[in-house]
Amino acid sequence: MQPAVMLATRTPPQPEGLHAELMTHAAGLPNDEIFAQMIASQTAGIGALPPGLGLGEDDFAALLSRHFPGMQLVLRAAAPDADERALERDDVLALIMEHRALADESERWMAEIVTTACMANDHLWQDLGLWSRKYLSQLMTQNFPALAAKNDKDMKWKKFLYKQLCEKEEIRICRAPSCEVCADYQKCFGPEE
Repeated sequence: MQPAVMLATRTPPQPEGLHAELMTHAAGLPNDEIFAQMIASQTAGIGALPPGLGLGEDDFAALLSRHFPGMQLVLRAAAPDADERALERDDVLALIMEHRALADESERWMAEIVTTACMANDHLWQDLGLWSRKYLSQLMTQNFPALAAKNDKDMKWKKFLYKQLCEKEEIRICRAPSCEVCADYQKCFGPEE
């Protein structure tokens, strides 16, 4: 009788382990925690961000070097496909960029990453690979405070960003004169869990 051959099975990476490793290298800068969650989640296949969080390889390497010095992590981004939503993407990015706090250079990377996640289909905090909506609110308040202050009714972030774009272009898309009397109120303001 031949001995049984054990096949090694590879368990998918767990975001908590990589997150903890990233945080041991954290530089103590704004966004360290948020970036660590995003990177750990993306590596584990959680969320909608592509490798490198949607940044080019040089920007992702710079982000790692600045926020997690000494951390070695190489993510190769695939060649980008033709972007059917390029104009929409540009509008979202411009909106976010014009509301930066101008307190830290990582806000540019954060704007790119948030814009990339806006093109996905789930709640923004989930598409970003964040561990709860509170981290998205922290991200927005820290990096884009003027924009975050406008969301004083706690509207779901993706809906809020697109509503801002519509208002900027003077496009009226709501069926009601105000959100409070709209039949779809719960879809925009209800819980995201």
